[in-house]
Order: sequence, then C-alpha cells, then structure tokens
Amino acid sequence: MAEEAETSLETERTGIGKYRDQIINGPIIRTIFWLGAPPLVNQLVVVAYNVMDTYWLSMYSERAVAVPRQMWPILMLFQALANALTAASLSMISQYIGGRAYKEASLSASRFFTLACLSGGALSITLLTFRHAIFTVILSTPPEIFDYVIAYSGVIAFDVFFNYIALTYTTILQSVGDTRRPAAVNAIAVAINVALDPFFILGIGPFPRLGVIGAALTDVMGKIISIAALTYVLRKGYPELKVKFTKHMDLEWLKLVLRIGLPILTLGLLNGFAFLMQLKLINMVGVITATAFSIGFVVLDIVDAALWGLSGAPAIMIGQSLGAEKTERAKEVAWKATMLIFLLIMAGATAIYPFRRNIADIFADDINIINETDFFLQTLLPTLPFFGLFAVALSIGRGSGHTFFPTILGIFRLWGLRVALGYFFAFTLGTGSLGIWLAIAISNLIGGVIAVLWIKNGSWAKAIIKNKQQKHSAEGRI
Repeated sequence: MAEEAETSLETERTGIGKYRDQIINGPIIRTIFWLGAPPLVNQLVVVAYNVMDTYWLSMYSERAVAVPRQMWPILMLFQALANALTAASLSMISQYIGGRAYKEASLSASRFFTLACLSGGALSITLLTFRHAIFTVILSTPPEIFDYVIAYSGVIAFDVFFNYIALTYTTILQSVGDTRRPAAVNAIAVAINVALDPFFILGIGPFPRLGVIGAALTDVMGKIISIAALTYVLRKGYPELKVKFTKHMDLEWLKLVLRIGLPILTLGLLNGFAFLMQLKLINMVGVITATAFSIGFVVLDIVDAALWGLSGAPAIMIGQSLGAEKTERAKEVAWKATMLIFLLIMAGATAIYPFRRNIADIFADDINIINETDFFLQTLLPTLPFFGLFAVALSIGRGSGHTFFPTILGIFRLWGLRVALGYFFAFTLGTGSLGIWLAIAISNLIGGVIAVLWIKNGSWAKAIIKNKQQKHSAEGRI
C-alpha cells in the first residue's frame, strides 16, 4: 500500500497528474488563459493559414476560393464520430485524472486511440468511393468549380484518416492539462503548410502548378507531421500513458462512451447533414453566393479565434473539478468562461466590422462577389458573440459528460432555423441570399440565449464516472 501511495505521489509530481492542482484549485480566469492561451495562439496560426490558403487559391483562380468550403460540410459530417469519441475521451480521462485513477486513464486512452484509427480509416475509404455522388446528387456543386472539388476531395480523403489520429492524441494531452505542446506541434505543422502553399498551388520553382490539389496536399502533410510529433510528446512526457492498439473493450466502458458520445455523434451527424442542406441552398443561388460564403467565413474565423482557442479550457477544468467532487468550482468555471468568451468575441467583431469590405476586396476582384461578401458580414458579424455562448455550452457538455441538452439545442439551431427558415426566406419568400444569411443570424441569437439559461441552471454539474480510486485513497488515510 505504501509503495502504491509513493508511486501515486510521483505521478502527481511528474506524470499525468502534475497539472491537476492548478486546474482544480487555481484562479479561474488565469487558469482558463493558462490552459487556453496555447490553443488560442494555435488557432490564430490556423486562421492565418486559412487566410493565406484562400489568398493563394484566389491567385490561382478566383472561383477556386470556393472549393475548400464545398468540402466543409462533408468534413463536418465525417468528423462527427471523431467529435463524439474526443468528447467522451476528454470527459472520462480528465475525470479519472481528477480522481487520481491514473491506470484507468491510461487504459481509456488506448481504447480511444484504437477506435479512432478504425473509424478514420473506414470514413476515408467511404469518401474516396462516394465523392462524385456527394457533389452531384446531394450538394449540387456549381459546374464552374465541380472538377476542382472532385480533385480536392480525392486528396482530402486521406486527411480525414490522419485527422482522427491527431485529434485523439491532442485530446488525450489536453485531458491531462497539457495544452501547450499540442498547440506548439500544430502551430509548427501549420507554419510548414503556410510556407509550402504557394509552391504547391502556384507551381513556384521546381514544383508543378497543382492548384487545389496542392492546397489539399499541404493539409495532409501537416497532419502527418503533427502525428509524428504528438506521438513523441506522449511517449517522452507521459510514459504512464501507454497509448497503443488494444483488444480490451470493456462493456461497461463502451456503455459510458455511448452515453457521453451518442448525443455528440447525433448532433454531429445532424449538423453535417444540416450544413449540407445549407450549402445546397447557397449553391442553388449561384456560384457568386457560394464564393462570397467562403470568403465571409474566412473573416468569421478570424473573429472566432478566441472562441475556438479558449473554449477547450473550461471543458478540462469542469471535467477535473467534477472528478474531484468540486461541484461549485465547476459551476463558477462555466459562468466565468461564458462571460469571458462572449466579451472577447464581441470585441473581435467590433474591431473587424468597419473593415469587412476591405478584407473582401483582398480575395476577390469581381464587384458582385465583394458586394455579396460585404452583405454576408453585415448580417452575421453582430451575432457572433451569441454563437460563442452556444459553443461554450457544448464545451461544458463535453467536460461534464452531460451532452444531451446541447445536442438538442444544436439540432434545433441548424434544422429548425438555419435550414428550414433559410429555405422559407430564400425561396418561398424569394429573398435569395439575404434569407439564408438572416436565418443563420437568427440561429446564433436564439441558440445563444437558450445556451446561457442552461449554463446558469447548472443541472449539468454532476460527475459521470464512479470514482473508486478517490474512495480507496480516502479509506487508506483513515
């Protein structure tokens, strides 16, 4: 017993438990930035890459700018299972670590890794097989960019597989509390992408002029670099976490994964299909609207950098706090994170709004595309802080394991408001693109208000794991 206690203490100091005290006891706002600053910087790097990717594609062909956004809802759909697995992984591993159950945390990490590899491989093959049908029958991709989209998707199919592995490694490290090294790894990989993009897209020097295929190739290369580096970080920094393939899939464990992940999977699938329908509506309006949509979302991603960078921190803090039986701490984290992210996104939207047309002009020369992009941003930018509130609710659901309500809210936002209301406005009332943009804005506002009410209610503040390790430790001290 003394030997086990000594091993546990050493793990607390140097291994997977070394961040635990700061996460469950440290000042909340400071800890949110401590955990969230590296992903935030990483997200800014990703945004910079997306901006440069769009710029180089616009140099290759103005219409090629719309190609990556055509893939976006497909990737969201194929990413649904990854999101479910990582949500369950973060909830369970962080709560095990909060409760000092380190062996269980290590076993869960291996199980999630195994599921991620199998799932990512199957979905990659599916995309390669059915992509022609997807972009003709389902999405009605405009003929002006159809060949570009088919070529791009053929390469990005491999990115789906590698992304499943990279996301799993990143989530395992974040569950421990290590957000810095995954962020650094991804930033380096993205920086390499940025450097290679003009060579592969435009054919500078000895490189062939590959256009959209070049943009996709740099994405795949970046994922491979990330996986190699994250594998090294896990093995070197956390030798207790022996992440490997395993056949040991316990029934109780699988039931818990389903309980946490099934709502996220349902939301992800329904989100993916909803975004498919939303993009189909946009494509039906025409290629100018589709291109403006792509450019507009590059701008929105700039504003949302704080959201996607910081929103993971409250999930980690809430998960470990609930695992340590600190319910009030978890509630305080949730509320302060909500206010912080709302205010940061509001500041970003306010700063970008006056320059929206100038930014659109960087990526397009066609005055019709510039006007439509400006119209899109006028409608959407003021509502982004409310979308941030919904995203924080998703993060709280991931950390606590109570994902059902955010799932239902997400389904309502997308199908009830963005798709159904967007179709009604755009085609029944004949408002065209205005109706689609307005429906997205309304979904942000309503979703954000309902999310705040759920967060404030606090019904999610209950641990989902059975903390046997903590009880055992307490008995040993008596």
